Amino acid sequence: MALTPDDRMLLHRCLNHQPGAWNDFVDRYLGLIYHVIHHTAHLRSVVLRPEDVEDLAAEILLEIIARDYQVLRQFQGKSSLATYLTVIARRICVHKLARRAAEVQTQSLSDGQKVPEPEAKPKVETDLDTIEEVQKLLARLPRRARQIVRLYYLEGRSYEEISTELNIPVNSIGPILSRAKEALRQRVQRKATGTKPPIGTKPSAPRRSTGT
Repeated sequence: MALTPDDRMLLHRCLNHQPGAWNDFVDRYLGLIYHVIHHTAHLRSVVLRPEDVEDLAAEILLEIIARDYQVLRQFQGKSSLATYLTVIARRICVHKLARRAAEVQTQSLSDGQKVPEPEAKPKVETDLDTIEEVQKLLARLPRRARQIVRLYYLEGRSYEEISTELNIPVNSIGPILSRAKEALRQRVQRKATGTKPPIGTKPSAPRRSTGT
């Protein structure tokens, strides 16, 4: 989804420090940021208090305006602004949660307490960071796989939400996402090394789900 005229104007107003622009930005995207925080914490099995969510949201917003809106100035407009902010917010949130976990472990060690075992990583990680590559990959996927990847990685939906919206079994979602991520890895690796797939072959892509 391309950048909308409304978001283009909002970006222009923010980057030019027009009165009320930042307040309009927060009103428009604070709900998205909250959703990203809750979803990221859920995937990492982290329980957040309401005040923790508020603190994380504030830190994400501060990072967006830091260095004269550097995060917004780096946006190239090749995706929707919501998609871009979802990835940015997730990155910041993951970093903050990891830092907090490290601080808790350090405190536990200083208090002589036993440090708990590291939490198991979610079955499908959420680090599809290169928005442009994700968008290119989506265009090559079958319709159902494209819907699942967009809902999970770009909109931050849970497996249960995707299952309900698309009317598919929950256990069919993980394999589709795993294959999509592997396809993205191969695509990014080829781009980094300057190599191309052998002539006559197609980029690997998830197979269509056969779930009912």
